[in-house]
Amino acid sequence: MAPTLFTLQFRYAFLLLLLNLLAGSALCHIPSTLEGPFDPVTVPFDAALRGVAVDLPATDPRVRRRAEGFEPEQISVSLSTTHDSVWISWITGEFQIGFDIKPLDPETVSSVVQYGTSRFGLVHEVSGQSLIYNQLYPFEGLENYTSGIIHHVRLTGLEPSTLYYYQCGDPSLQAMSDIYYFRTMPISGPKSYPGKVAVVGDLGLTYNTTTTIDHLTSNEPDLLLLIGDVTYANLYLTNGTGSDCYSCSFPQTPIHETYQPRWDYWGRFMENLVSKVPIMVVEGNHEIEMQVENRAFVAYSSRFAFPSEESGSSSTFYYSFNAGGIHFIMLGAYINYDKTAEQYNWLERDLASVDRSITPWLVATWHPPWYSSYEAHYREAECMRVEMEDLLYSYGVDIVFNGHVHAYERSNRVYNYNLDPCGPVYITVGDGGNREKMAINFADEPGHCPDPLSTPDPYMGGFCATNFTFGPKMSKFCWDHQPEYSAFRESSFGHGILEVKNETWALWTWYRNQDSYKEVGDQIYIVRQPDICPTPIPFHQGVNRDCIASI
Repeated sequence: MAPTLFTLQFRYAFLLLLLNLLAGSALCHIPSTLEGPFDPVTVPFDAALRGVAVDLPATDPRVRRRAEGFEPEQISVSLSTTHDSVWISWITGEFQIGFDIKPLDPETVSSVVQYGTSRFGLVHEVSGQSLIYNQLYPFEGLENYTSGIIHHVRLTGLEPSTLYYYQCGDPSLQAMSDIYYFRTMPISGPKSYPGKVAVVGDLGLTYNTTTTIDHLTSNEPDLLLLIGDVTYANLYLTNGTGSDCYSCSFPQTPIHETYQPRWDYWGRFMENLVSKVPIMVVEGNHEIEMQVENRAFVAYSSRFAFPSEESGSSSTFYYSFNAGGIHFIMLGAYINYDKTAEQYNWLERDLASVDRSITPWLVATWHPPWYSSYEAHYREAECMRVEMEDLLYSYGVDIVFNGHVHAYERSNRVYNYNLDPCGPVYITVGDGGNREKMAINFADEPGHCPDPLSTPDPYMGGFCATNFTFGPKMSKFCWDHQPEYSAFRESSFGHGILEVKNETWALWTWYRNQDSYKEVGDQIYIVRQPDICPTPIPFHQGVNRDCIASI
């Protein structure tokens, strides 16, 4: 049988890696393309492959409420900081929109999870906490919103790599869920890793989203990372009449709130996956959802459980956790990230606490990318990069996942815009399937370099994106060709799978929606080299300059 293209690519990648290792090369990753280790690749965009960027309507059976009374719905699992603890979340009761709504009382419905290692022996029971949130208009004659009761229960004392069965609800009301199951993460150690970590960003709830989730589910992940922009509920504005209107404007109304029921639609659609596979979420700009009294991120912070307290964080916007030998750091781009801010101080403490002999892999995520060559959001997060890049680099972060740009892009190892064998590999996966337009144009194409003054994001603050003062792009704001740091880029919806094999090797695979779910769109081995990039490097001593590529 003749070898497939993938087989040839794999053989080429393996041979190239072997030759480099024998030669003592500092090459840290191998593209699956055949152009060579650092040749950038751009795949032309085909508009016919975009799919149907239309949201599922409220009448779709996948988003309609099926629970009765106070039966649980929108059930999900998320991780705590270590393998021995998880969170179970769900919602009971219906949301309300109206003039004289009466919020549900969380005290009237218990938050109980019964669980065990046998479907027929749920011998453990634990209780948790519950809450509601409201969206209130400060003007007469406008309808208000109140959520159902949101429950969060933490299970502790769990065994690693173990299948647990559970049901949740209130047994006193005879309102318990069906029996679900989840598998705990493996114990942390240099030879212990989850099988597959799915990574997706900018998901939304379109027909493209359903394809993404179908393909992702078929890959049977052990963990799901959602890198911001969850439901896009904020694109549905209501003028206080309870209307569900996409991208409408109501000039006669003094305030426009976002249509919160779309969070419930999303939770119902995702339940089949996230009731079994733990989901870890970081906030994006579409979760801001400004309300009266300058309240923001209320739905995001209320509906998900976060291991914030367990990881020493005081915020739902940044936290960390272990999954086997991987230490994940989730950062917030839409709160203060300056060196004087609490988030930065927490990050320093968290990085300093990581023992790379136990968790060799260090993976960071936040929503807007620092390294993207697309015109959309080009250098928008430059201020965040200026504040935080040195710190992440000094501790040897291996991989960074971002969203925000609605396309796919993978970088070579990079630091301060220069190829660097000790820098992270940056991967943008903002291609989950949302309703907004896909990013197609590149900033290096003629006529598509944005005006620097147009790049700052109003929610991120500051202006740091100026013309470069060093290297081949000196005195320029954009490259005039695909940047050297950009290894592969393509405008297609899809998702990625990270498979860490051992303390030095990890396989990253990106799948496009238009392909069958087993067909590979991009694949690469990411290789750690602690011998030439020792970690951790004490930050006060500066970075290891031997690892910095020449300018």
